[in-house]
Amino acid sequence: MNELFRKAPFFLDDEALIWVNETYSKLTLEQKVGQLFNLIVRVNSAEELSLIDSIQPGAVTKFVGHDLDTEVKMMNQLRRHSTVPLLVSGDLEGGGMSFSFGAQVPNQLGLAGLKDESAVEYCTNVIAQEAKLLGINWSFTPVVDINAKFRSAVVGTRSYGSDVNIIETMSCSNINTFQKNGIAATAKHWPGEGFDDRDQHLVTTVNPLTMPEWEERYGRLYRSAIDSNVMSIMSAHIALPEYAKAHEENPEEWWRPASVSKLLNKQLLRDELGFNGLIVSDASVMAGLSSWAKREDVVAEIIENGCDMLLFCKDPVEDYAYMLNAVREGRVSEARLEQSVMRILAMNAALGLQHKQEEINADKFNALLASDYADNIPELNRRTVHLVKNRHDILPISPAKHKRVLVISTGIKNIFVPEAIPLHVPKMLEDEGFEVTVFEAGMALDTKNYDWVLYLSADESMLVKSHIYIDWMALHEGFGNAMFRPWVDIPAVMVSFGHPYFLYDAPKIPAYINAYSPLLEVQKAVVDGLLGRMNFNTDAAIDPFCGLEQLRY
Repeated sequence: MNELFRKAPFFLDDEALIWVNETYSKLTLEQKVGQLFNLIVRVNSAEELSLIDSIQPGAVTKFVGHDLDTEVKMMNQLRRHSTVPLLVSGDLEGGGMSFSFGAQVPNQLGLAGLKDESAVEYCTNVIAQEAKLLGINWSFTPVVDINAKFRSAVVGTRSYGSDVNIIETMSCSNINTFQKNGIAATAKHWPGEGFDDRDQHLVTTVNPLTMPEWEERYGRLYRSAIDSNVMSIMSAHIALPEYAKAHEENPEEWWRPASVSKLLNKQLLRDELGFNGLIVSDASVMAGLSSWAKREDVVAEIIENGCDMLLFCKDPVEDYAYMLNAVREGRVSEARLEQSVMRILAMNAALGLQHKQEEINADKFNALLASDYADNIPELNRRTVHLVKNRHDILPISPAKHKRVLVISTGIKNIFVPEAIPLHVPKMLEDEGFEVTVFEAGMALDTKNYDWVLYLSADESMLVKSHIYIDWMALHEGFGNAMFRPWVDIPAVMVSFGHPYFLYDAPKIPAYINAYSPLLEVQKAVVDGLLGRMNFNTDAAIDPFCGLEQLRY
């Protein structure tokens, strides 16, 4: 098997292959089983370090908090507690997932609207430089899903849109740039999300395409990623029934998630597409997988059916025991155990992690921030703001003619933060001379008191939201108010700093802007655009009208 690692995507030389072989030969059975796990590290606790000591995982996924010094300390501790060099992964997707103390980089959909490959390369370079200084060496990007179903709450702003040409170009740029920086890239979510408007965190989703249709879209995208030497692919809890039907008589098996499908991982991805890199499962705690079988069986099937690494645990100690027991009983074969661990070590070697690594240092990160490495990010954020429609030439707007504005805002929604975070736009408008009223529960909705209305939403695509839509009853606070629409009486503008399909719920809103993320520079750009100080982008990588002619008017 070792000779395979001389080829794409790892390209190991003799010295690296010797390290892989020697390291594997020294591992006990228990240590080999530990390598199969990618554990989540979120709260930087002693308990999490204890798990690293006891399980010795091959990887951790680091959720980066708000304090740089704490992150640096934890990363150095994680390394010291690992016998084998540690793969450290993260969702380096930009937007709301940007490091809070780093550059605020546009998300994938915002970049896709620019239709500029150089912008993707620039932004990916910025993210990669920061990530490396934090000890992250594995990015769970690019998202190569197709934004085909507008009701999907989990694809949307995380994707490069719905144009396969744009997705292909930008995802390959993302892969090449991360890997030039010594960070392994990951194409996800295999075998392709976006034609099912449900969320695999909540249900096993389905890619319904015929195989010729799949080849034109996802086959093309994954082949391009493989040709770009992507080091890993994330196998998700998504069924591909039209492929399974040709190989499996049992109808229930047609809906098997890819993450536990030998057909999709080994036969389609490895044998037919020729992928030789590391296959990591999507988070094994998602309902798209946990609803499929008992936990003990799921843990074993992830590895036996073609993934090399299990992402996230329900209970790390229990899951480790399940895996060890499955190996001892032969439900995970010796051959699969060896293949998986060897690939994990090969990716280590391809990234050069077998060599002595310097301690992570906060001073180096601060020096990076003080340099001009990200000077173009604010301008790129400004360019992402997309004017979808401006009926009756409402925009630009000025305090001289429309001084009194009612702002109705959802705030910034994040599933990990219990209360919505206020946007800065109302204060920015006040500073421009507008008389701003922010709508609160119990207030009367009376257009006579205002010159215009501004709706603000900040809801980026994210897990377990099921659907993102305008909840008029919650937004306007009440049953009667839910049916109130101000734009027949006064000008109204709607801005989305996230989900780009709100026109479906507000088809007659006369002015609508997609800003894709609530980053501060994006909020500033929206205000400049409202006042006519900035030219909006007027192109998009998705259809904000949801295929409906009604929404244009």
